[in-house]
Amino acid sequence: MHSTRKALIAAAAVAAQFGLVATAHAQTTCQWYAATALKQQQDNERLKCGFEGVAWHADLGRHLQWCKGVSPDEWKAAAQEREKQLAQCAKR
Repeated sequence: MHSTRKALIAAAAVAAQFGLVATAHAQTTCQWYAATALKQQQDNERLKCGFEGVAWHADLGRHLQWCKGVSPDEWKAAAQEREKQLAQCAKR
């Protein structure tokens, strides 16, 4: 019984570490996303594209919070869409 308890404690410790790693990874990727979104907004302003709306602002904290609440597929798609719009604007 003592070894079973040790095994459960060890398993819980490993699971907690994976949770911390996943959280750290999510924070790192969301920091990348937010920094990218901010740079894209700066490009929007520099190029005078005039893009507006929920995806186009210079509030790093809001970008970070939004990212934390959505799936990686969603924040990747949002960054790609802004990049596509900026590329089209730059061609004008």
